[in-house]
Amino acid sequence: MLCTSCGVLVGVNDATCYNCGRRNPGLWGWAPAVRSLGSDLGFTPFIIGACCAIYVLSWALSGAPFGGMLAPSSLVLNYLGMSGAIPVYVQGQWLTLLTAGWLHGSLLHVGFNMFGVYQLLPSVAELYGPGRTVIIYTIAGVAGFFLSSTIKWLAPGLPFLGAYYTVGASASIFGLIGAAAYYGARSGSRLASSQAWSYGISMGVYSFILGGGMVDNAAHIGGFAGGYLAGRLLDPLKPERIDHLAIAAACLLASVGAIAPRIIAAIIAVAR
Repeated sequence: MLCTSCGVLVGVNDATCYNCGRRNPGLWGWAPAVRSLGSDLGFTPFIIGACCAIYVLSWALSGAPFGGMLAPSSLVLNYLGMSGAIPVYVQGQWLTLLTAGWLHGSLLHVGFNMFGVYQLLPSVAELYGPGRTVIIYTIAGVAGFFLSSTIKWLAPGLPFLGAYYTVGASASIFGLIGAAAYYGARSGSRLASSQAWSYGISMGVYSFILGGGMVDNAAHIGGFAGGYLAGRLLDPLKPERIDHLAIAAACLLASVGAIAPRIIAAIIAVAR
């Protein structure tokens, strides 16, 4: 069968891949099933499906308003775990650094972000492997919301940077761009580097043009920096290891474990 990391032929019970050095490359015979999920092991459809489902739920819990951009209410988003200077530093809700990336403020917001995930995540998974991509995505989201919350808390008068309340997957999306930019620098690929930087800069300029009232620029900057640094620590030119997949599973469990109780609590609160 094929090694789950590099794709060369290996034995079912081989201890290591002779080509890339990955341990247990055949995954005890489960490698074909794992590879059938794609280079991202199904992480892309999971993110898109979960974010869309949570958006619909937040919209429904808000009374399914049809005005404007089909935006969920701030009260419901607060129940579900939106981040920002007030939730983090005033309310002490540090787990919102993990939950806010699953939430979105309008139909247009979730649509644009999920299109970004669809475009970028599989490509980054091809460069880093699925486990490291999950780690990058998670770290970038936390870094983005932490920077946004901290800037707004320390310098509330600073224009276009930071937010009192913030949601969205864009911090993690910028993290994917940052990881791709590091891959270009590490591998010497001018094409990968130039595409990543041009994509990131163009999106950043567009964000600043829209202004801080609509876009969390600090979260984007923090997400990009977090993704770049995570990419550097994980080194895309080395084969992905089993421990990367274990850390990725821990990241997913932490994120799901943070948002799931919030969803239950929001449903109970609205029902009352």
